[in-house]
Amino acid sequence: MSQNRESDTVEFADASPAVKALLQQGVELYRRDRAAAEAQFRRALAFDPSALSSYFCLYKIHAYGGRNDEALEVAAAGLAEAARQAGLSPDWRTWSAPALAAAAPGPARFAVYTLKAMAFVDLRRGAVGPARERLDKLGELGGIVDVGGAVVADLARAVG
Repeated sequence: MSQNRESDTVEFADASPAVKALLQQGVELYRRDRAAAEAQFRRALAFDPSALSSYFCLYKIHAYGGRNDEALEVAAAGLAEAARQAGLSPDWRTWSAPALAAAAPGPARFAVYTLKAMAFVDLRRGAVGPARERLDKLGELGGIVDVGGAVVADLARAVG
């Protein structure tokens, strides 16, 4: 997923044209009607539960809105789908660096990024232990810097 600097268009590389259209409508709605934006993201997810961008949009909108439990729930579902697509175990605690290196790259990167996002949401919920567990796994996998996890790790250290 990337944003076009010359417009408000966001590129959803993993999605079909129909899902891309729904997600783009959600992005456009986000600033003026978050409920309508969320509805579009949910439509996209219902249309194609394998489109990882839909999970991303949903967990981000929940996190931005302070709905951390919902953000964590959607992120966990997205993580499970990404693990399935990447050929990884559904239990991220069992992942290894070699397994990640052998996995399908796009879904594996999404899974690692989502694991980092879940650590951030855990911190916002005051769940420092689970956040640290996720961050420790990212460090073990060698992907913490690649997905912006170092900033989240710094936050975890700051809160205790």
